[in-house]
Amino acid sequence: MPLPSSIDRSASGSKKFVYFVIDDDKASSQQEQQQNEGSGLPREDLDKLLKAISREAVREKTPTLQELEQSLQNALMQEPKEQQPGQQEQQKSVQAEKQMDDGNGMPLVRQLMEKGYLKESPKWLSSKGFVTVGGKILSDVMRALKAGEFGMHETHDYGQGSIVLDTSKKYEPGDDLRLLNVPKSLLNSIQRTFKDGKNASLPLQINVEDFEEYETMQDVRVAMVYCIDLSSTMRYSTMYGDMSRIEAAKRALWSLYLLNHKFFPSDSVYIVGFGALASKVLPQDIPYLKTFEPGSDFLHYTNYQAAFRLASKILQKDGAENKRIVLVTDGHPSACFIDDKEEQDKILSQRPYSHFYTPEKDTLDLVKANQSMNLDVASGELVYLCYRYRQVDQYIGERTIVEAKKCHSMKIDIDTIMISEEDSLLGYVNEMEKYVKGRSYYINPVDIDKVLLTDYLNNKKQQTIRGRSY
Repeated sequence: MPLPSSIDRSASGSKKFVYFVIDDDKASSQQEQQQNEGSGLPREDLDKLLKAISREAVREKTPTLQELEQSLQNALMQEPKEQQPGQQEQQKSVQAEKQMDDGNGMPLVRQLMEKGYLKESPKWLSSKGFVTVGGKILSDVMRALKAGEFGMHETHDYGQGSIVLDTSKKYEPGDDLRLLNVPKSLLNSIQRTFKDGKNASLPLQINVEDFEEYETMQDVRVAMVYCIDLSSTMRYSTMYGDMSRIEAAKRALWSLYLLNHKFFPSDSVYIVGFGALASKVLPQDIPYLKTFEPGSDFLHYTNYQAAFRLASKILQKDGAENKRIVLVTDGHPSACFIDDKEEQDKILSQRPYSHFYTPEKDTLDLVKANQSMNLDVASGELVYLCYRYRQVDQYIGERTIVEAKKCHSMKIDIDTIMISEEDSLLGYVNEMEKYVKGRSYYINPVDIDKVLLTDYLNNKKQQTIRGRSY
């Protein structure tokens, strides 16, 4: 199923997405039914509320619990279009009675708190709520990608390979008995008995030569860092929907993390948010990510180099065989680190009015308190800032490519997904990707959730096939 209105271009030539098909509707339905049992809310109402939460949670500005309460009430008041006017009024009356305040002012929020989806906090999603609401987003994306009947299901770690296949082979002494294909082994025993001219009867006489075991495929571990641009332009509208770029990106990262957690737990997925500086982001904080405000702290600039340095540090500590950085951005690099005074003096001699920035402790503490981000100053403290409309400062461009080359020398792949309508960004990114033999995708922002998940699954498929054991 092709992406609607999306463009795919690459530095190394034309690329196409190949879709995995994940038929997880049945499993999701069973999980939801278990979650809804005894909830005190009709399943239809609970579904409406969780869907509303999935919209509110990714807002650029996280709503307060009071604001969330109003959004939830509005969600319950929305009626199916096929209802007659009289039925709508009757239903609204029933809903109004259900929503009557019982003393605390937030009846729906309180009910969801009691059931473990929400908590009393500025970050009001509980662990259960994070998984459940994110799961609904993931299901929505998967339904959009669904193009066949084959399914993907959670796997267990057994024997030589970590993925158990449907096919089987003859058992060899010393192999893991947990991989035994019992039905096939029993059938082999019956067939052997008939071939020997005997009648099969219970108990069956089973020999070792009757045994068959499931084949396995080595699930090659992959470690990936998704670097999400938090510069100020990411708050702009996507122009293709009602979400801003950062809201669309948060939705995509949230569903991607749960896809990894549910189906590929042996892989490692990390999130890095970056502006002029970068910070590792906890998965549970994905819904609360927000862009840096333009102002005197200058964190709203775009420093690819900061993202690459922090991402490479994270990946160097991971023991995965395959390592990859995916940069998600909407703008050109407009900042880079200055590693020594000689570099700074060189720039000033050529450009006397150049701007440099070192974050103060108060700024770092404020970002930590308001955005739960520990900005990485160990990778570099002095930042050179230079924004140029629809072009990249030569010095910043060169330093960024040097950093990308360092990652490539450490066997870290770098791919870039551009969620911007500016064609001028494509030229620089493609130039950078040539040096690291990476891929660049230029997409409509509204498609980012489908693109990230498809890209992850395609990459996973390629790595797994390479590591298959026979």
